[in-house]
Amino acid sequence: MNVHSINGLLLDGRLDVPGLFPKIEELSSAPVGFEHDFGLSALPEEPGLIMIRGGRQLGKSTWLELRLRDTIRDAGAGSAFFLNCDEISDQQALFDSILELTRRLSRKTKIKRIFIDEITAVKNWEKAIKRLADQGITRDVLIVTTGSKTIDLRRGTERLPGRKGKLDRTSYRFTPVSFSEFGKKAGKFFKGRSLLSAYCITGGSPVAINGLIKNGKIPEYAIELTRDWIFGETSLQGRSIESLKMVIRGLMERSPFPLSLHVLAEDAALANNTVAHGYIELLKDLGCLGSSMRVEANKLRPVARKASKYNFTYLLAATAFHPAKLRTLEDFDALPGEEKGKWYEWLVAGELWRRAAIAGEDSPEQQYFWKNDEHEIDFVHKNVFIEVKSGRAAASEFMWFPKIFPHKKLSVICDSTFDTGYCESVSMEKFLDPG
Repeated sequence: MNVHSINGLLLDGRLDVPGLFPKIEELSSAPVGFEHDFGLSALPEEPGLIMIRGGRQLGKSTWLELRLRDTIRDAGAGSAFFLNCDEISDQQALFDSILELTRRLSRKTKIKRIFIDEITAVKNWEKAIKRLADQGITRDVLIVTTGSKTIDLRRGTERLPGRKGKLDRTSYRFTPVSFSEFGKKAGKFFKGRSLLSAYCITGGSPVAINGLIKNGKIPEYAIELTRDWIFGETSLQGRSIESLKMVIRGLMERSPFPLSLHVLAEDAALANNTVAHGYIELLKDLGCLGSSMRVEANKLRPVARKASKYNFTYLLAATAFHPAKLRTLEDFDALPGEEKGKWYEWLVAGELWRRAAIAGEDSPEQQYFWKNDEHEIDFVHKNVFIEVKSGRAAASEFMWFPKIFPHKKLSVICDSTFDTGYCESVSMEKFLDPG
């Protein structure tokens, strides 16, 4: 159904027509439907601009359809319209389309909304939004936008000072399904440790999770769409897809150890450190990668010119590029212990990223670790110390900790149980779902 037909039905308040909400209809055949908590529990009634950015296969379009349907149900016919920017050619066409829809919005409703999917498909989209705001055309309208091209969306946000209304918050990152929600809705389909394995390889993607439940494997189209999204962003920046593949391979092989840009550039056959840094920033802006800076022991300040660690934060992207082609639980369980250890550290990095994104932190991809000549702590997060161990660990391994960090406590994510006062164990499941 094209956008013109969709908006005609929304104007009439006819919500029961097949094909009007294709993503919602797909949910009826999916084994599990998930609630998404990314910091926006309900849309505000006030006008303004909301920008939601996030990776492919996370459920943004489904979320948008649900909010669109709910708006018509609650506020009445003609209170909301829809645009798909994959079908809009340029910023002028976007301006004209929004202008037309504002004229068609019902005057009887207090709430007026326009939902725009994949706005970052339109080059310089922010200029159209700025013109509309400056001319007062959208003064009483809430515009809700999504985008997978997160670099452009972030840049668009920065170019719209004073044009986003008086909302308390306007920018959100659409996060993967939480482990808590995953366990509640999908736990009955998995048993024991396999629940954690399933969460690892699906990365909290609803499409990947439902495919794994239905067919015992992640659908190949979910993998290809994820790769194509990253490749598309790479091409738009004028970067080499083959070089990107080499960078990702280098990051996976060197993980979880600190990695200098010089070494990464050599591994990926890149011209210099600056080129390597560009690929790192691309993956960070897409929400696929976090960079962890080394901090000093005394004041926990970042140490300049020291190699950073790089952890994947969107694990479906890691699955899409992993050389083992992980598609089933058996594939993941067959990984060597050392390789599983990487995934568990990525899982923690992804959860810290998710929490920071929900809290609205500007740079959730920025993380920290501590290291000296003899010891290392994987994550130093807001004065919390976290060490990740694959399998069992012993409290005696960390007797050095209180000597360096007196009055602090270390959380060791592992399969063991201990609490010495200065360090305590916590299972991965408990860390992901504190309750």
